[in-house]
Amino acid sequence: METEENLSKEKQTSEQNISVGNASSLKNTPQKPLDNQTQSKTVISPENKQAISKSPQSKTLIDLALKDLRLSREQLEKELEQLSKKKEQIDTELKSSFTGQSDAIARKVKGFQEYLTGALQDLAQSAEQLELVVPPVIVKPSPLDENKKTEPSKEPEVIPAVSDTFKPDESLIRRCFSQFLEQPDFYAEPWKLRRSLESIDIEILEDWFFSMGGRGAQPSRGSRSKNALVAAGVIAILGELYGEQFQTLVLASQPERLGEWRRCLQDSLGLNREDFGPNSGIVLFERSDGLIERADRLEERGELPLIIIDAAEMNVEIPILQFPIWLAFAGSPNELYEEDELI
Repeated sequence: METEENLSKEKQTSEQNISVGNASSLKNTPQKPLDNQTQSKTVISPENKQAISKSPQSKTLIDLALKDLRLSREQLEKELEQLSKKKEQIDTELKSSFTGQSDAIARKVKGFQEYLTGALQDLAQSAEQLELVVPPVIVKPSPLDENKKTEPSKEPEVIPAVSDTFKPDESLIRRCFSQFLEQPDFYAEPWKLRRSLESIDIEILEDWFFSMGGRGAQPSRGSRSKNALVAAGVIAILGELYGEQFQTLVLASQPERLGEWRRCLQDSLGLNREDFGPNSGIVLFERSDGLIERADRLEERGELPLIIIDAAEMNVEIPILQFPIWLAFAGSPNELYEEDELI
């Protein structure tokens, strides 16, 4: 055992002397040129590689280089992830924005236009290949086409004049006129005239009934209350003729005017507030279109509309003239001027 330990010690001392000698020889050798040095540095033997890899300093450098590479890789991955999220956000904004939608719509329209163009071309080609033959038209004479000799009627058709509308009831109407000239009956039944009329009022009613046939305009009596009294006489007479088969429609373009019409008619005919309404005997209108619609419905039900137009109305709508019975009061210039001042 001692001999073996002595041999190992001698071997170690000899190796140390050899290494020291090599180091001294390296110091004493002259330096080589730069090219030779680089070549000598690049050439590494397998033994040197093992020595380098086994040295702790080279291992530390490799670990640092690998750590830097990992850090740079992680940083690049984070940047890539952020860029992909940003791309998805931009795509979402483009789809939700007007520009993105318009771009998508434009693509769809372009595709549909191309499809339509191709379909029209195919249709035109197929139409060119068709052989169009017009079939002959055979016209057969119809027995209805034969000219039949119609014998003219011996009795000509008699069209009654408008003024003769109330001729059959002239006696009843004139009897009512005479009653209106008498003393007023304040306790008469509802829908009967409770006031008396003047001779000029009777002249207006006579002209309207027997000359105009119940269709036309009459001069205003100077005030709305007097006009309403004349209209009340017309309503009382038509009530005797038609009973409940007619309805009075009053047209005045201001609520104050309609209120005055309601009060005057209510007092002259002994009516209540319930008698003024859509389903009652008298309906008040501010606009002509509603009145025309109501009159049409009454005629459809077989009833008779009586249209009364206030003197302050400057124009009469043409559709009103088609109805069988209407009375318009024509106001004088002074009366119209006073109405304008009150508005």
